[in-house]
Amino acid sequence: MQVIKRDGRVTEFNPERIVKAVSLAMSHTPGGVDIELANKIALNVQKQLEDKMQTTVYEIQDLVEKRLMASSRKEVAQEYITYRYNRDVARKSKTKEMFLEIIEAKANDVTRENANMNTDTPAGMMMKFASETTKPFVDDFLLSPEAREAYQQGYIHIHDKDYYPTKSLTCLQHPLDKILKNGFRAGHGASRPAKRIETASIIGCISMETVQNEMHGGQAIPAFDFYLAPYVKLTFIEEIKKIEEFLGKDLSKLYDYQPKDYLKKELGNLEGEERYIQTAINSTVGRVHQAMEAFIHNMNTIHSRGGNQVVFSSINYGTDTSPEGRCIIREVLLSTERGVGNGETPIFPIQIWKKKRGVNYLPEDPNYDLYKLACKVTAKRFFPNFINLDASFNKHEKWRADDPNRYMYECATMGCRTRVFSNRHGEKTSVGRGNLSFTTVNIVRIAIESALEAQEQCDLHFELGRGSEEKMTEKYKKTVKNIFKKKLEKYTDIAARQLYDRYKFQCTAVAKQFPMLMSGLWQGSEELGPNDTVEKVLKQGTLALGFIGLAECLTVLTGKHHGESEEAQKLGLEIVGQIDEACKNYSERYDLNYSCFATPAEGLSGRFTKMDRKKYGIILGVTDRDYYTNSNHVPVWYKCTAEHKAKIEAPYHALTGAGHIFYIELDGDATHNPDTIEAVVDLMDKYDMGYGSVNHTRSRCLDCGFENADADLKECPMCGGTNIDTIQRITGYLVGTTSRWNKGKLAELHDRVTHSGLGEMSEK
Repeated sequence: MQVIKRDGRVTEFNPERIVKAVSLAMSHTPGGVDIELANKIALNVQKQLEDKMQTTVYEIQDLVEKRLMASSRKEVAQEYITYRYNRDVARKSKTKEMFLEIIEAKANDVTRENANMNTDTPAGMMMKFASETTKPFVDDFLLSPEAREAYQQGYIHIHDKDYYPTKSLTCLQHPLDKILKNGFRAGHGASRPAKRIETASIIGCISMETVQNEMHGGQAIPAFDFYLAPYVKLTFIEEIKKIEEFLGKDLSKLYDYQPKDYLKKELGNLEGEERYIQTAINSTVGRVHQAMEAFIHNMNTIHSRGGNQVVFSSINYGTDTSPEGRCIIREVLLSTERGVGNGETPIFPIQIWKKKRGVNYLPEDPNYDLYKLACKVTAKRFFPNFINLDASFNKHEKWRADDPNRYMYECATMGCRTRVFSNRHGEKTSVGRGNLSFTTVNIVRIAIESALEAQEQCDLHFELGRGSEEKMTEKYKKTVKNIFKKKLEKYTDIAARQLYDRYKFQCTAVAKQFPMLMSGLWQGSEELGPNDTVEKVLKQGTLALGFIGLAECLTVLTGKHHGESEEAQKLGLEIVGQIDEACKNYSERYDLNYSCFATPAEGLSGRFTKMDRKKYGIILGVTDRDYYTNSNHVPVWYKCTAEHKAKIEAPYHALTGAGHIFYIELDGDATHNPDTIEAVVDLMDKYDMGYGSVNHTRSRCLDCGFENADADLKECPMCGGTNIDTIQRITGYLVGTTSRWNKGKLAELHDRVTHSGLGEMSEK
């Protein structure tokens, strides 16, 4: 007989549960426990229900109460009723406590799970209420028993689990050209195709905001410069027409004029057509700058998902060498450098420079001047980050310098690091595609378990963690490695199956559930009718299988992390290589795009650590901090040169096709030495890395605008004000206040050290 529990889960009938509950109630009465009577009541209830295939907890409890009332121990019935009530209250108390903490805007790991979300606002509170009450539903009804157990025990983490029931996808690289050319419908109104740069800028914002409400991850534009370039030309023509109208002359022959570059210049002694052309260029540049400024302002103020967070947006640019494309690039950089509002550093969009030899990296390249500007802006404003299109795994065999649509073959990235490129179901491209969902494996826990089992098998007993390598025999090393690899295979299999199950659930959605996304933005969706399921187009997306804490994992297995030991580095590459190879096998098994992910741990950074510390205690160099190291990074607290960090982390980029990032922590004010930014890009080029960024600090007085690189600035030296805003990078994106950071990420921030050696490199 099956029993339906209070939360809807189904379990087998067990009379011992009745005996236990009745005995507990008896223990609170003067007559004490009568085990014989308790067993008799349990058997009577079981006999009364024996003809049923299914019952409920409530029906069982009602029958127990009736049997107690009919027995000689009527006083036990009252205790049992009280016990039943108290159990119900206890079950609800955890939810109550959690809700009260949300209501009272307390800063904890629940309310600070995502630093981009303001859970102190009414909309933010509603989102957290919904989020925390949805997760148990997913556990009970949407996960397989093995996935649920692996999640609850801390072997895997299912990202965006609260969005699971909505069937939404993670992220998208917007084919913005489709929207700009064709217009779109959102809500109750339709947008006409863009005809000028201002309209194109606004439509780009609305596009990302609208789709953000249909997805649970980030939004990106893969070729911002290429998409907006045509509207620079249209704006130029519009300016010529204004002059034409003012003068009453026919200047139509100037419509097709192609400027060598769009640069503002003094009119001076220019006359005739030269004066008209330069006037139009000056006005066009001014309008483009305002449009880029508006785009950045909008992306920092427009809210989505019920109004509780700004759009998690990214733009990729840098490879359009046309005069119009260069104009877009230049003005978005200058607008970023100037800042938003009162000169604050813009948090969004995350800007990504597409670095490519022959286009913008070498002094002879056509966009080299803009690359220099990009480095200067990054030194002050953190952005742009840099994606290396010359990396072996980012190249596309179809890319041609003279192809006007070459952006289709340029890898783009988004958000913290998400990468989508290879595709077993179509063209290798980032455009119109995104991630479907991702799940992370706790390789640290697997390592701890493996080490303890290996000690038993080898009859060795020593403390795990830093410095334990001296006690490891060759037999032990071989044993622990074999055990670890088998366990890793087990849990990556569970994670891969869970990703597939979620994919199949997502496939049951119909196109009208995602009206903007499935109107042609997601690759192939233009062929869907409103009531068609999305199954035939979702295969264009990716499923990411991630990992966290490689440094701590290796410390358990070898006594040192990969930044300080060649042996550990070799094993680290084997481990991540095993996950990468497994993803290739899963791609074949499920006929989907599985790929290995260097997980950007934010809310997860502390969850796994807390669970593992509770079970295994404090392990030196492993569970002794409040966080695990982000993916395959060298630990943030480990002091080393920038080049050493690059050498260690670089090989992992080729193994993590779903996304990765390399970063350097700068000391001092980078605005005085933008060459250090170039040095970081040089490291990426030298060591075949795919994506990188530079961390530093900008503190700003919001009263007078004073800025410096002092992370501990409390009082403005200019005006004495204390209204200080300090920008920090939490993973791949910026946060203007650490008050929204969770405990794990705050601990990591405190431990970060700077990386030396960039000054020497830039001189070379």
